[in-house]
Amino acid sequence: MAGENVVIMQGEAGSDMTRIISLNDSSLLLWNELQGKEFEVSDIANILVATYEIDTEVAERDAKAWVEKLQECGLI
Repeated sequence: MAGENVVIMQGEAGSDMTRIISLNDSSLLLWNELQGKEFEVSDIANILVATYEIDTEVAERDAKAWVEKLQECGLI
């Protein structure tokens, strides 16, 4: 949508245009890798470490924050 990577909520929430969630490049990577799969925070951290070559501790912190944001948005 207009050059942005977005998730549009389906169902009742989908009719409310405020329920469009924009994804940055890292979020899009994780979304594509994990969509439709069960996963743990460690799975997310492993993807971040492999892709961005960051420290495991940083990746785990970022993975937890990503999961919390998805929960806050009602995506998981």
